[in-house]
Amino acid sequence: MNGIIFIGLQGSGKSSFYVEQFYHTHMRLNQDMLKTRHREILLFHACLSAKQPLVLDNTNPTREGRARYIRELKAHRFEVIGYYFNSILEDCLARNARRSGHADIPEVGIKATYAQLERPHYSEGFDKLYYVTLEQQHFSVKEWSDDLP
Repeated sequence: MNGIIFIGLQGSGKSSFYVEQFYHTHMRLNQDMLKTRHREILLFHACLSAKQPLVLDNTNPTREGRARYIRELKAHRFEVIGYYFNSILEDCLARNARRSGHADIPEVGIKATYAQLERPHYSEGFDKLYYVTLEQQHFSVKEWSDDLP
């Protein structure tokens, strides 16, 4: 079983990628749906106990923030997989501007996440890492390399 951590700005395609790749196999945990960190943690621990594959569909911009999930996933013998979404600020702002309703994030929020965004590294405890780009409504997934843009 695996625990997947998405890493990227709001508007980088994370939720759409989840629906395309993991909707039928993994529980989705994110703050947009659950509204509070407390609810997210409760469901996270329930997935760990039940050995339920999961996707942490949040921005997860910092190594420190990801570390708490990685520790717990490893302690429960989950394979830890990271997906880094190519997060070009201007592209994410443009996609976000096209959203409507509750998913629309203020521009200042996206810029704040961008300022915190740290690229993942295997040394954090990931078993696998992937690099995701979104071009013309299609996702491209490559195995991680520190040389990727």
